[in-house]
Amino acid sequence: MNMTEIKAAIEAGLPDCEARVTGDGTHFEAVVICDAFDGKGMLEQHKMVYGALGDAMRTSIHALSMRTYTRRQWAQQGDTQHT
Repeated sequence: MNMTEIKAAIEAGLPDCEARVTGDGTHFEAVVICDAFDGKGMLEQHKMVYGALGDAMRTSIHALSMRTYTRRQWAQQGDTQHT
């Protein structure tokens, strides 16, 4: 999978979310902004993203690190955190 495919899979699996994916073709980093994360712990949020990616996490993606935010949390990060 490439960055565009990972972004599309996350956004398809988590409606009303925004994903920003960077990487080198093997290792990827995703920033996922989604109000569905509200009230959930980080582990549960990450499981939601992994669920959106499905089998690709076992077959196509070697490594994925992620940061997850609600829209409110993302807005509070300030412009220096927005990548």
